[in-house]
Parts: sequence; C-alpha cells; structure tokens
Amino acid sequence: MYLHFRHLGSPRRRPCHNGSVNDVSAQDRGRRGRPNYDRESILDIAVEVFNERGYDGTGMEELARRLGLSKSSIYHHVSGKEELLGLAVGRALDALFALIDEPAAAKLTPTARLEHIVRGSVEVLAAELPYVTLLLRVHGNSATEQRALKRRREFDHRVAELVVLAAREGGIRADIDPHLASRLIFGTVNSLIEWYRPDGELPVTVLADAVTTLVFGGLRSADPEVGTHPR
Repeated sequence: MYLHFRHLGSPRRRPCHNGSVNDVSAQDRGRRGRPNYDRESILDIAVEVFNERGYDGTGMEELARRLGLSKSSIYHHVSGKEELLGLAVGRALDALFALIDEPAAAKLTPTARLEHIVRGSVEVLAAELPYVTLLLRVHGNSATEQRALKRRREFDHRVAELVVLAAREGGIRADIDPHLASRLIFGTVNSLIEWYRPDGELPVTVLADAVTTLVFGGLRSADPEVGTHPR
C-alpha cells in the first residue's frame, strides 16, 4: 500500500509580477534592459551556479554576471550567497521532512511507512534535483551548512528508528544495524543525482518502483514465517 505523494515538479520558469516569464538564456540577457527576477528565480540560477562551480568557488560577482544583474539588485532580494544557500538546502530538507511527517503515513505499519518514505524520497529527488544535489554536496564549512548537516542527521536518525520498528514487527530482517540499513538505503537513493535526469526517458514512477523493489528485496526477512506476527 502506498500513499499518493504529491509530485512537486521540477523548478520551472516563473512569471514575474509584471506577467512576463523569467528566462535566463543568453538571448534574453542580451536584450535591452535587464531581466526581471523574483526571489525564487534568482534562487534557481544560484543553485545552478553553485552546483557547477561549487558553493565556495562562487562569488556574488559570478552570480550577478549569470543573472545579468548588478550585485545591488541581488541584494534587494537576499542578503548574500549564504542566504541563497540556506534557502536552497532548506527547500530540499523541507520536502524530505514533509514526507516523513505526512499525517496519513502515520496510519501505516512501520514497514509500509518505510517503503513509502523510500519511494517518496526518489520522487523528491527527481522533483527537486538541483536542490537535493546541492544539499548532498554540503561540507559544513559555514553555519548554514552545519545547520543543514544537522537536519540531515535528524532525518537519518528518524528513518533508522523506523527501520527498528519495521524489524520488530517482522517486516524486514533484524540482523542489520538500523543506522547502517538507513545509510545503505539513502546511499542508493542519493546516488541517483549522478545520472538521473527528470527530462529523460525514464519516468520517475518507474525509477521509484525499481529502487523500492531492490531495496526491500534485500531487507525482507529470509524467514517466510517472519512478518506474519509482530515480534
């Protein structure tokens, strides 16, 4: 049984307050006047640049150049690149915590809930690929990065607790350390950033099915009697 996880969709160009569409192509940057950006469209481009050049290797000058804006115009929307980083990793983390805190999921058995989280995590990754990619590249070199890492550890801990409950009810094997199982699960999910492209030929639903099947094929108890009764 799976809950319906609302597909967030990949970041899109968004209308500005004047009704025009934000586009960051070289053609638009070459038009007379400067492009109109809102906070979210600036964030989209900042995440793209951070992923290309690395957060530490990106300065406000480079962001201004890519946006076709002056630095002062960017500062009208955000205080600087660290705020942009915080908004970006916060978006990815909020999507993951929304999944684990989904009220309807609380009604599921621990094993079904764990499967729901694995499947939903693949969907989150596909929907927010640039943002999740940036989150996974955070090293803790700033206060913002340290906060992001702390929230990632909290998410991992909560999944590990769910692994324990799933093992106790007999839904998955109990001979694997729950923290190790959690790391292996999300190591598999996180590796998708290296090759998966949402606009490719592989639908996210097919990908989520495949990941869930492979993960739980290894986690299911080898004992056919296990899982019929809670331990």
